[in-house]
Amino acid sequence: MTAEPADLGARPPLIRALNEQLLLEQVRLRGPVSRAELVRASGLSKPTVAMALSSLEQDALVQTAGTRIGARGRAAALYELRRDAGFVVGLDVGREYIRGAVADLAGAVRARESRRSTSGTGPGRVRELTRLADELVAAAGVRASESVVHTVVGSPGVLDQSRSALRMAANLPGWERPGVLRELRRAFGDELVVENDVDAAAIAERDHGHGRDVATFAFVSIGTGIGMGLVIDGALHRGAHGIAGEIGFLPLAANGADPADVRRRGALEASASSTAVVRAARQAGMSEDVDARSVFAAAAAGDARAVRIVDAEAELVACALASVVAVVDPELIVLGGGIGRAPGLAQAVAEHLARLSPAVPEVRATALGDDAVVDGCIAVGTEELWQRVLRSRGALRG
Repeated sequence: MTAEPADLGARPPLIRALNEQLLLEQVRLRGPVSRAELVRASGLSKPTVAMALSSLEQDALVQTAGTRIGARGRAAALYELRRDAGFVVGLDVGREYIRGAVADLAGAVRARESRRSTSGTGPGRVRELTRLADELVAAAGVRASESVVHTVVGSPGVLDQSRSALRMAANLPGWERPGVLRELRRAFGDELVVENDVDAAAIAERDHGHGRDVATFAFVSIGTGIGMGLVIDGALHRGAHGIAGEIGFLPLAANGADPADVRRRGALEASASSTAVVRAARQAGMSEDVDARSVFAAAAAGDARAVRIVDAEAELVACALASVVAVVDPELIVLGGGIGRAPGLAQAVAEHLARLSPAVPEVRATALGDDAVVDGCIAVGTEELWQRVLRSRGALRG
């Protein structure tokens, strides 16, 4: 707990800043909460709590939220976080769609939108994201000039600090060029966070999905690309170079995979992503207009060709997951993405995995839907914004 001024030899402004940070955390965690409850939770004196709350109210970080009437005595005023003290914009950039949402400091979503991407270039996608963010902020009633707005973009690939550019984002033409990151920072500010999209989805799964019930799990996204977000003991694991979970590069190539595609995207991604499913379907004599979703629908309806394709897909995914299980031993594997959520795939993967691995974690399809990346970006951004608010207290009192 934070000590009272009599207990520390530090400057009184620093003591006040630490007390305010402590109470902000308690209000965020417990609110609406009374002064008496804050005194008990923080260990601070009643005058110290009253002074800190007054300062936080003046700076529009907390506000009163009604009263609580007890059995005896006066009604107690309740305090809560002022949600409009800051806002977060979460954006998901994909090959076919861009998605976004705006949330307040408490993480409550104020506006959400999804639309098809019509641009095939990096700068074009930046412009699409900028327009979407502006529209979301307006729809949420946020005056960006008067509010702390923090932006997180969920993107394929990882940030290459040496080039100041994204890499391993082969599915988005032009997205790996250095100018893209410069344009993003010009549009959203230097404190923009670019988060790997599958890592963001794993965070959403941890906070809102099946991952809430376990400490260690893998979120595996299978769609236009393949990637994994790994949560170990409740924390996202990024690895030494930020590429933990890039399982698309596991050397597991199916027959028929394009060698050039293998070099560009990785063997597993070239062999098990949606384009590979479509390629296999056409080779099996299915319609030239077939897409991955219709292949899975045909399999569910009993089409023998589609059943074989889906089974081969499940087996290949299980081979990749057997490696993950052998190294990490997760309690749960969650499948997401357009293919990962397909009906029946999780069960088929689990059956193949049982023949390959000495231990078989539960395999489940995510229930979060298409906004998992956006929701993960909101979670990342809310925490970043919260840390900025806490740091601002020290700066003001330092």
